[in-house]
Amino acid sequence: MTASRAAVGGRSGREGPVATGGAIKTAARRTAKAVRFASARPTSAFRPLPDFLVIGAQRSGTTSLYRYLTRHPAVAPVLFGKGVHYFDTNVGRGLDWYRSHFPTSAYRAYLRRRTGVEPITGEGSPYYLFHPLVASRVGDTIPSVRVVALLRDPVKRAHSQFNHEWARGFEELSFEDALRAEDERLAGEEERLRRDPFSTSFEHQHHSYKARGLYLDQLRRWREHVPADRTLVLISEEFFADPDSVYRTTLRFLGLPELSLGQYERANSRRSEPMSDVARSMLEERFAQPNRELSLFLDRELPWSVT
Repeated sequence: MTASRAAVGGRSGREGPVATGGAIKTAARRTAKAVRFASARPTSAFRPLPDFLVIGAQRSGTTSLYRYLTRHPAVAPVLFGKGVHYFDTNVGRGLDWYRSHFPTSAYRAYLRRRTGVEPITGEGSPYYLFHPLVASRVGDTIPSVRVVALLRDPVKRAHSQFNHEWARGFEELSFEDALRAEDERLAGEEERLRRDPFSTSFEHQHHSYKARGLYLDQLRRWREHVPADRTLVLISEEFFADPDSVYRTTLRFLGLPELSLGQYERANSRRSEPMSDVARSMLEERFAQPNRELSLFLDRELPWSVT
């Protein structure tokens, strides 16, 4: 039996998470979305599919980037939040359900008249990069879509994801114990997702701290279905340091006129306890070779260590 949410061993010096807290908030958000989309779904035939996807990685600045993009006058956001999660956890709901999240053709025509620019729409679901079936689903459903990936130092990303899951009530182990338990937790989960296309995996989605940082495997899978000229790979550390420059790069990639927002407030940042030396050492050893291979694949130096 794999380690689970019921495992014992909270984070040192803190009370254990209240698992129902995250569940209640999630249920409330889903109810609000359901009410809003009930009126939108009958018009799904008049709602074009997205022009771009921000596909991840999780905890790498995807929310911030998406919010910056929707502040552009020619970008029409999804109706609620940033991520629809259709291609990973909601594909069974059908394409009409997915379309109902996006603005109508009439609204896009209004934006075109107002801005003089062909408007675009998109969503940001950071599980898309990691889920084994999403790339092929996207390629089959939206063959002309453009995708944007943000890659963060996988050591820091893993720790940030852990703090995020713990705060939501989805993790009860300490960070070190979660890293040690990950292989067992994820054993067979990807294969099960492939066998049953409509299944979901709590462990694969929420406890994949190390696995999500193996970016090269994920980028290669996406490259099979979305060509390089419609894929933009950004480095999160560069985005955090100079959001205006990266924002402008993204606008050019999406075919939009460049502009500056002036202020770039970072979304979803979270303070956390320092990472232990033991956990850092475990992660640095795990990612040393994958980082070197990623650097070669991208043909560029990375701002985190690859030595």
